[in-house]
Order: sequence, then C-alpha cells, then structure tokens
Amino acid sequence: MSKNHDAHDPELSDDALYQNDADQVYRELLDRVGEANPQPRLAATRRVVELLGDPQRAYPIIHITGTNGKTSTSRLTESILRAYGLRTGLLTSPHLVRVNERIVVDGDPISNEAFVANYHDIRPYLLMVDAELEAAGELPLTFFEAFTALAYASFADAPVDVAVIEVGLGGEWDSTNVGDGVVAVFTPISLDHTARLGNTVAQIAATKSGIIKPAAAVVTSTQQPTALAELERAAELTESSLAVQGKAFELLGTTVAVGGQVLSVRGLAGTYNDLFLPLFGDHQAQNAAVAIAAVESFLGGGEQALVGDVLAEGLATAASPGRLQVIGVEPTVIIDAAHNPDGAESLTKAISSYFTFDEVGVVLGVLADKDARGIVSALVPITTRFFVTASSSDRAVPVDDLTPIVFDLAGEAATDSFDSAQDAIDAAREWAAQEPRRGVVITGSITLIGEAITLAEQDGWKR
Repeated sequence: MSKNHDAHDPELSDDALYQNDADQVYRELLDRVGEANPQPRLAATRRVVELLGDPQRAYPIIHITGTNGKTSTSRLTESILRAYGLRTGLLTSPHLVRVNERIVVDGDPISNEAFVANYHDIRPYLLMVDAELEAAGELPLTFFEAFTALAYASFADAPVDVAVIEVGLGGEWDSTNVGDGVVAVFTPISLDHTARLGNTVAQIAATKSGIIKPAAAVVTSTQQPTALAELERAAELTESSLAVQGKAFELLGTTVAVGGQVLSVRGLAGTYNDLFLPLFGDHQAQNAAVAIAAVESFLGGGEQALVGDVLAEGLATAASPGRLQVIGVEPTVIIDAAHNPDGAESLTKAISSYFTFDEVGVVLGVLADKDARGIVSALVPITTRFFVTASSSDRAVPVDDLTPIVFDLAGEAATDSFDSAQDAIDAAREWAAQEPRRGVVITGSITLIGEAITLAEQDGWKR
C-alpha cells in the first residue's frame, strides 16, 4: 500500500504518513449513496456483517438513540466506561472535521493506518454485497451501511471490551441495529427528520424503539407521554427492564462552575454528589444523568453503585466537541451543533445561564431538511444580531432563502447576510471585538460548525 509520503521524513507523524490513503478511502465511501438518503432496510448491512463473521457480536454494545443529546450522551457513557479501565469503542455521526472522529478506540479517533487497513480488509465483501443488491434490483450499499460495517469490524480488530454505538437515524432500520445492545438508551425524542421517521412524536418514538432487543436494559431520559408509551410498549414486548428518568434515577441539581458545572445525581444504585462536568448547559447535566444510569445498567445490572472516584474521573475527562464548545477568545466564539428547535432552545438557555454576554451575534446556517423557522425563533431571545450564511453542504438552505425567515422573526435591522461562512464568521468576530462583553455563537448545522473549526485553525484564532 502506497503511503504517498516520504516514510523517512521525521516531521511527519505516523498518522500523516497514511493521510493520502485515508483520503482515498473516504472518497470511495462518499461515492456511495450519501447519508442524506438513508435506505429503510437492515438486510443489506446484515449481509455484509454476516460475510465478515459478525464482528458486532465480538463485544457487548450499549446502543443510544434519541432526537437531541445522543452524541453527548454516547461520549459521556464511553468516558465513564474507559475510566473503569475498559477498552472502549465509540461510533458517532456525523463528524466535524475528519471522518476518523466517528470511529473512536479507547478514547482516540481511529488512526489513518487502521482506518485504511480495515477498509481494505472488508472492501471485497462490500463489493460482493453491492453485486448481490444490484442483481436484485436494489441500490448498492450506502455510505452509512458501508461505514457501519467498517466501524463494527474496526472494533473487533482493536479489540474492544465494549462498544457505545450511536444510532445514525431513527432506530429500527438504522444500519447500526444489526448490533444487539444489551443496554438501549433513549435521549429526549421530539420532531425531526419527519419525512423519514413520521409526523408525530409517537411515530418517531416507535421507530426509535426498534433498537430494544429481547431482555435488554432500557434507560430513558424524561420523555413526552406519547413517546414514553411507545418505549413502555416495546420494553414489555421484548421482556426488557425500563428505567425512566425522574422515577428510577434523576438529576438532583447542578450549579455553574468555572469551565462547566457541578452535579448531583441519584442513579439506579447510588447517589453521586459533587461531580464536575466540563460541559455547559443544563441539558448536558441531564445527559450525564442518563449516561450514569446506562453505565450502572451495563456494569451491575442497575443494582451496584459506581465507584465514586472512577465516575468522577470519567465525567471530568469527558468532552463533546461541537456542543457549546468555546473555540476562540478575544472575542469569545462558541460553536454548537443545534440543528432543530429543541436543540436551539437548549442552546439559548445555556448561553443565558452559563455565560455573561451583554450582546450575542449568531452566525447561522441551516440544512434544507430542518425547521429553520423554529430554530431562529428559539435563538431570537439571546441574539443581538444574526449573521446569516450557508455551509458548503449541498443540502444547505441558500442564503437568499434563509435571510427572509430571519428578517421576519428578528427584524431587518438585526440581520446581515453573507455568501460564505468565512465572510460571516469574520464579520461576526469583528462586530464582537468592538465591545468587551460581546460574544459570537456559530450554530444551525453540524457542517457549518465543522467549517468554523477548520477556519479557526487556518486563520490562527482557534483556542
């Protein structure tokens, strides 16, 4: 395999030596049907992992779904498990900058070398299934189907003691559901991806409940009554246990602290006080409570309290990139992956509670399948000025279409529009620098905040 670099160059890291090969693998994956068009099927992914020897059965799985908070909850759960000395796998999506971020082994994104080697190991089987599907008149494997198989194979190759798997979309027919979670976790369920998952919270919850396997331990955050009813039904049909936040466990309290917050949580098997969480927002405290209950369910069947010092270490070392993350100072620039109204509402509450800005400029870009009006409405209470733009994604709402929505809700005097994310971010930072207590928030889509991270690194102002 060509490394496309001088292997003797001492300036290059091992990861850099394989960067060109990793980029080629990613391009090959991107040539498949994209993530914007997931196929409601499991048989295709099942066929691949069957040919690979079912790598997803080589380790226990904690499977996590929901509408908001599932990535952060996945990261928190993985961090606690790793603090216990377990070798962990973590699958999340989408990524912010590098595709390697999606497959994490023992706390680190998969190396380019392993990414490339594992892909070339499974590639013949992907092509075999592509041929079978096309012969049957079906689409070949999609990006996410192929990537899920790659992730499961990578975790088996590592190998890991436990894998925390975030659902890509929905649950029942999501590619990750070829794995059987011994613990099934649900973060708050609300309306999102309605064209794919259903027009009501109950319909969406029913689809997501498909990750509950026979005799699983089910852990759920507080849910709307119709959503909870679907989870209760699925748990009963699968003879699974069900632990609901507010009854079986709860967040007892949180206080703002330098660099995050301090929590108290009543878990399934113990009460844990004075836990430092280096993440902002009450919603992250709720995610932490769910993660604690998930780990209690996995390690001791929900009947054995976690070791306090180990739990404290797991939370204190947790990170959730792109979620209320400060990436710049002077002026302060915060990125947040809020891409639906509930996420934007959580962002608004967190900015009001955890930061002391007099004025906030919001750089906003939204993808076409999202509720742009709902997102803007949730952000208006904290926003002094909107800097409307679009990411480079082909799914981004054009600036000329998004700007009138912001005009209508925030007023023309409080709205500027920019053809590029670079111009919008530069203008927002320049505006914020004019007064000492102004801040910038970049939000609306994960693709936009990924571009913001790259721009901040390129321009030299990333924290």
